[in-house]
Amino acid sequence: MSRIMKYIKPIINYLALSGILMMSCESDVDKVFFKGGNTPVLTVSSATSLVLIKSMEDYSSLQFQWTNPDYEFSNGVNTQDVYYTLEIDTVGSDFSNPKMGILTFTRDLSVSFTVRELNNAVAALELKDFEPHNYEFRIKATLASESVPLYSNAIAITITPYLDVVYPVPDNLYITGAATPGNWMGGGDPELLSQKFTKVNSYLFELESLEINASSGFLFVPAYGNWDNKYGFTGTGLQNNPSGDSFQPGGNDFVSPSVAKAYKITVNFKTGKYSFE
Repeated sequence: MSRIMKYIKPIINYLALSGILMMSCESDVDKVFFKGGNTPVLTVSSATSLVLIKSMEDYSSLQFQWTNPDYEFSNGVNTQDVYYTLEIDTVGSDFSNPKMGILTFTRDLSVSFTVRELNNAVAALELKDFEPHNYEFRIKATLASESVPLYSNAIAITITPYLDVVYPVPDNLYITGAATPGNWMGGGDPELLSQKFTKVNSYLFELESLEINASSGFLFVPAYGNWDNKYGFTGTGLQNNPSGDSFQPGGNDFVSPSVAKAYKITVNFKTGKYSFE
């Protein structure tokens, strides 16, 4: 019996080692890794200076196109969705402006703007209307979760925007609610000037600094203690993005950021959005 085991044991060891080597080889074969991609190339229908006119808002303006970055993996060309972002900033800002215009697409390789759509897109930068500004456009391509970003060339275009607002602009604006020091204002309550916005221009209101309670409700109102023309969230109450979102007349309650501290609050009637900074 011991003689038999003398020959069987090496065979068993050989088979075990062969199995490990085979598993190792299979593991190496199955491993998929990212090989890279090509920088997208962005083109535009015209890069000449453009003056946007409200009376022509439904006419076509610019059309952007870009190439697929052809992301590639070790097992072949990418089959995942590619996400594209058209970024809009001013020349010289290197696409670092916190108010940079951002438009997102999935799989699309082009976008066409009407005059009004382009005017709204550049409005995110909050520059003066009826004056020419030097804008830059570029495409950012990524896979899921903003992974492996690739940036296209930048295209500079001088554009003169016009004033267009989403809703009629009130003369005054206040913030009220459990999120504020004054809580929910009522008729006859003394006016709290600390919760009154400054009208910066024809469509923009700012409140430079106000202590805000965490995760609490609030609204904007054009007259202190008067709820007839309140501005609230466009969606389900208290489901907005706490750092900023869209608003509309008669909307639902907003919820404030989760950290209690002083914030600068901006309400933009040109874009129909507000923000906490």
